[in-house]
Amino acid sequence: MENPDFLLEKIIFSTFGGEEKIIEYHLVAAGNLNQAIYLKTAQQEYFLKTNHQNNPDIYKRESEGLDWTRNHCSLHVPKVIVTGTYGDTQYLLMEWIRASRSHPDYSEKLAEGLAELHMCTRKKFGLDVNNYISVLPQNNEPEMDWTSFFIQKRLEPMIQRAFYEGYISEKSLKEFRMIYPKLNDFFPHEKPSLLHGDLWSGNVMVNSLGFPSLIDPAVYFGHREMDLAFSKLFGGFDPSFYKAYQEVFPLDPGFEQRVEVYNLYPLLVHLNLFGTTYLSGITRVVKKLLR
Repeated sequence: MENPDFLLEKIIFSTFGGEEKIIEYHLVAAGNLNQAIYLKTAQQEYFLKTNHQNNPDIYKRESEGLDWTRNHCSLHVPKVIVTGTYGDTQYLLMEWIRASRSHPDYSEKLAEGLAELHMCTRKKFGLDVNNYISVLPQNNEPEMDWTSFFIQKRLEPMIQRAFYEGYISEKSLKEFRMIYPKLNDFFPHEKPSLLHGDLWSGNVMVNSLGFPSLIDPAVYFGHREMDLAFSKLFGGFDPSFYKAYQEVFPLDPGFEQRVEVYNLYPLLVHLNLFGTTYLSGITRVVKKLLR
């Protein structure tokens, strides 16, 4: 980070005036996409995210997603203090989540809260505004039909991007598109559900009371099985979470066989963010569907 003291002080001053002074800060995580910083003042602790991507509205969209999530479920969602831009740096300042040991009912509370979120519905799949998954644009233009939305607004933009970036060949692009007709009548028919949109273990934290806190949403109205499938991609949650969710809001039979198809989207996202490490998982699912 260039001139971190100056940048952090400028953000705090522009937010609070002279009322708060930084007494401590340190990096929580640093990477090519975002930097995460712990800030402490005499009055409060904060979490600051910054990036230098050419997406000036990225944190505004994230803030809106946090509001959507907080307003439609009982789970804790951190409050945003401010979003803004200073120079070429976008930033989001929010409340700090002080972690503790998980409560015995942690998984059940997570399941109940996610089911509440999914019970929020509307007529069309998508959202009134486009947003981002990580730093990649996410097209939310509404569709009446889930399969059309999944293909045209989720898979196709990401596979096109992967081809443009050189991660896949023209042959692989054509093979991928051959799966689209296979998806007709593949998914259970359900009303659109409000989704977290980026639901994996790294985006669920244990708060000071030992209960779940949701962070980093990429919200839209989609098929609720998308969230549950994504949650299984990198190890999954405790089995008691899935059991409790089924008790609150049961899924149609065959969900486990649909998981890998839903997860083509997050795998494509990771392919575009981090390279060909994730290509083999995509290829395996495509070959399976084309048998």
